[in-house]
Amino acid sequence: MELAEWFLLDALAYLECVLGFLCYVVLRLVGSPYGRYASQRAGFLLPARAAWAVQELPSLALPLLLCAGASAPAERLDRWPNCILLTMFLLHYAQRALIFPFLIRGGKPMPFCVFLLAFLFCTCNGYLQSRYLSQYAVYADDWLTDPRFLTGFVLWLIGMVINIHSDHVLRNLRKPGETGYKIPRGGLFEYITAANYFGEVVEWCGYALASWSIQGWAFAIFTFCILFTRAQQHHQWYHEKFEDYPKFRKIMIPFLF
Repeated sequence: MELAEWFLLDALAYLECVLGFLCYVVLRLVGSPYGRYASQRAGFLLPARAAWAVQELPSLALPLLLCAGASAPAERLDRWPNCILLTMFLLHYAQRALIFPFLIRGGKPMPFCVFLLAFLFCTCNGYLQSRYLSQYAVYADDWLTDPRFLTGFVLWLIGMVINIHSDHVLRNLRKPGETGYKIPRGGLFEYITAANYFGEVVEWCGYALASWSIQGWAFAIFTFCILFTRAQQHHQWYHEKFEDYPKFRKIMIPFLF
């Protein structure tokens, strides 16, 4: 039974990579139909705060339920590398499910199809990451001092800080009573259009490096594929809407693209 589930976890990781590349192709063709691009063609619209909270919640709740309801994971979670890596995953989704949605000011309604796909992904990926780390991942006794873990942890922390700070900048673009869109200023927005997405990609690449697993890298690859298409869409939109949009800003990677 354990070998069958281990095979399943590897298969799901490779499938996540494939789906990431497929989503990149599809979203390059049709765009991401939520936020400022929301359309009822992608389903009826849901309130932004509720949709964000509910769709992100499985990646927080499912790992907690799996770890609390099973006895075998204790064999792994009493080891510091497994515990720290799972905590890194949970901290991100605690912020995304329990804090971020309730800081949204206004927010465009979320099409139901987009919400449903995000909910399904968070459910599957929450199971994939938490089950692997709690049940199957084995690390050397000195893994916490390994350069891969140390570098990955620092990247994860830097990425999370960038992501949270960039969301703060976007929330505070408009003063009370103002409407319309403005050009983001400050932080990494001085160099790239999608500083918030850059932070999230750095965060999950750090997590993948620290976990040194196909499961972690599959998540990082999927995240990049989804967010880079969204960043490209934003970049084009800003250039079309604002004649004075800074020409030197890259899309998502400072100084590169």
